[in-house]
Amino acid sequence: MTTDVDTLTAVALALAAIATVAVGAYGGRLSRTTSDFLVASRSVGSRWNAAAISGEYLSAASFLGVAGLVAKYGADALWYPVGFTAGYLGLLMFVAAPLRRSGAYTVPDFAEFRLGSPSARLAAMTVVVVVCVLYLIPQFQGAGLTMNILLGVPVWTGAVAVGAIVIINVVGGGMRSITFVQAFQYWLKLTAIAVPALALTVVFFSDPTGLGQPAPPRVSHATVVDITTDVIVTVTETDGVTVTGVIDGERVSAVPIAVGSHELASGTVIHLDTGAATPVVEGAPTTGSNWIASGGGLGGTHPLFEVLSLIIATFLGAMGLPHVLVRFYTNPDGRSARRTALAVIALLSLFYLFPTLLGVFARVYVPQLLLTGTADAAVLLLPHAAVGGIPGQMLAALVAAGAIAAFLATSSGLLVSVAGALSTDVLRGRVRDFRVAALIGGLIAIALSLAAGSLELSRTVGLVFAVAASTLCPLLVLGIWWRGLTAPGAVAGLAVGGVTSGLATSLAIAGVVDDDVWGGWPAEIIGYPAAVTVPLAFATMIGVSLASRRHLPTDLARTFARMHVPERLGMGIERLPGDH
Repeated sequence: MTTDVDTLTAVALALAAIATVAVGAYGGRLSRTTSDFLVASRSVGSRWNAAAISGEYLSAASFLGVAGLVAKYGADALWYPVGFTAGYLGLLMFVAAPLRRSGAYTVPDFAEFRLGSPSARLAAMTVVVVVCVLYLIPQFQGAGLTMNILLGVPVWTGAVAVGAIVIINVVGGGMRSITFVQAFQYWLKLTAIAVPALALTVVFFSDPTGLGQPAPPRVSHATVVDITTDVIVTVTETDGVTVTGVIDGERVSAVPIAVGSHELASGTVIHLDTGAATPVVEGAPTTGSNWIASGGGLGGTHPLFEVLSLIIATFLGAMGLPHVLVRFYTNPDGRSARRTALAVIALLSLFYLFPTLLGVFARVYVPQLLLTGTADAAVLLLPHAAVGGIPGQMLAALVAAGAIAAFLATSSGLLVSVAGALSTDVLRGRVRDFRVAALIGGLIAIALSLAAGSLELSRTVGLVFAVAASTLCPLLVLGIWWRGLTAPGAVAGLAVGGVTSGLATSLAIAGVVDDDVWGGWPAEIIGYPAAVTVPLAFATMIGVSLASRRHLPTDLARTFARMHVPERLGMGIERLPGDH
């Protein structure tokens, strides 16, 4: 990458960051009360809120990770954008309006409102903080990866820089501030992903390549690939492929590679001649025909289980994401909350067309990424590879601005959720407490992102969705629609779902899961836990609730009326922060 490219990209990143701080400061000038910081005083209209929700929801996993997974795994990876979008159908039908009518400020606040139990509130607060911190990890890691690829700076630099900007915005103005930021960033991200995708569509159809052909992906020019992490790859053709470094435990220098599976150590260099077939990471389809067909899974030994578990996690996980749920508290009423959810579905559907397209093009123009095991860089590298010249540099700079917006928007929403839960449930609920909680939560998340192992961004976020689907989703669905839910049942379900899914997610993110060591089903369940942990959480909540019916709240009828009766009938009562 040339100095001119670095300069243009650095300018784009700086402008995106400055615009984010400026828009946040503009919104934050109106923040005065605790209600402003927690829920923007419930004054956000449905269209503005839909853009803000879409802005924070479209994280690094959406902007970078979806394209990388589509490039690597093909048809089965499409369940990620489909699931991320379809989750809002569940929110629209089951959660949005009743949750807003409850008058709650946070998910823990809803838990106590519905169950009348401080213990349930504390359990929900713990889950909210864990989910948000786990979700912040891939955002900061993605920022580090992006800065490293685009500017060559150390990985930790991006994580610290994005974390600092997010903390400044949240501490400065809370929810009211980041509402402006996230709405602005949705349109920035849409532009940054749509323009390159449409440009590459023109390039592709000017010289179409048969993606569905039996041949493996091939490089169009001589390419050198640096292996930065240990990886196992599958080689189908050997012509024009040489290795320098450590392969299968042996150090070699410029030797041809043999057909089959090989373990490449970090620091190894692969030389690919023009037209050479690209080795791909083990578990990914090696030919175009296999890539375009469904049923191959996502690299594991049980593809059907992987896909079913992914569908459960993404379809139900959105109903349990604290930073998404808290935005519905900002609507004026339940009707507006429903309209917001419907508008979000349209905005997400539009956005996800473009990373899917870029994932297809990545297999044509940057197939060498299939060799490294981390295809998240596809969106960042495509403009240079497919377009080149000044137009390619400009497209790359636009993508860089969109990527940094993705990290900032999602991280801001997550940090507001962490600060809201801690300030109202651990501290005294004042504006000062919100700011202290935001600062502490942000610093902890930055430290964990630097210490944790790294998976593909969408894979990591998929695991966090599994935790949300196993905890807060059953709490909300049963709490809103089943009168039989009791506080002991809710606490037991949160504990069982949280411990099982959280343990699996932690093991996967820490990188201790190895098919050769764990083997078969244990590794699959740890990597894709939702198919086991979600039914287990629901069953626990229902079973324990049935066994503890004497703990049903005495004012259950009034509680359900407030959640389900339209506002115009006057049953609702707005709660204030600290109303426990």
